[in-house]
Parts: sequence; structure tokens; C-alpha cells
Amino acid sequence: MSIRLQDSGDLRRVSRELRKMDSPEIKKRFRKELRAAAAPLVPRVRSSIRSIPSSRGSSPDGLRGRMAKATRLEVKTVGRQAGVAIRVDGRKMPNHMKSLPSMVEGKKRWRHPVFGNREVWVTQTGHPYFYNVVRVAGPASRRAVNKVLDGITKGIS
Repeated sequence: MSIRLQDSGDLRRVSRELRKMDSPEIKKRFRKELRAAAAPLVPRVRSSIRSIPSSRGSSPDGLRGRMAKATRLEVKTVGRQAGVAIRVDGRKMPNHMKSLPSMVEGKKRWRHPVFGNREVWVTQTGHPYFYNVVRVAGPASRRAVNKVLDGITKGIS
């Protein structure tokens, strides 16, 4: 049996079949292999974030450092949202920075005070860092996920 991942429906279908089997070791292997297939994208996204041009050096407490730290891999094999996702999670950012990952990725400009000084404001433009990296690496990741799905379906048939 061979499965090609055309959309998240394929992944949902395989997840549903694994739940029906009720085999913890196969479920664990499935999640582990999915995570391994998508894991190479996380350092690429983090590297892209750190390479965003700046007049200041990079620091772990700065915007780029915090965005890189907030980048994570999610594997969900249950429910309607079954899939593998790379996310720069705004919820992991400080309160006043939660929307910045999407703003930095975007094409629009935004204004903000300079280091909290409400008298001095600057306009900043976005610098795409996420979709360019993921789009390039996407086909290889899709092949890796398909390979995982094929291996799991061969193992259970």
C-alpha cells in the first residue's frame, strides 16, 4: 500500500487508522518519524531570522533572538488539524512583542517607539524570513513525510 501526501486529509486518514489499531508503539514511531522529517526546517527558519539585517548586533534578548527562540515544530496526529507545522509562536514572545513575528514577515510597514521612548517613533518595513525558507525546503519535506507515511503503512499492512 502506498500513500502520497496530497493534503492534510491523507495525514488525518493515516492518523485515524492508527487510532483504530490502538498500537502505542506504532503511534509513537509515527510521531517520531514525522518530527524527524520536518525537523531540518526549524534550524533553517531560525537561521533566516538571525540573518535579518539590523544595525545592532544579534542578542538572545533582542527581537531576532526571541523570534528564533519562539520557533518550534508541532506534530499533531489527532483531530481535524492533524499535520506537521513549523511555527514562530507569538505566544512565546513578551507581551509587547506578540504580533511582531507576523509583522516582520509581512510586506507592510509599521511604526513603533524607539526603545520605549514615546517621543521618538520610527517606521519599520517587514523582512520576509519564513515563507521564503519553507517554500524552498517544502518539496524535500513533503517527500520525507511521504516516506514516513509509506513506511508506516507498509509496517501495518
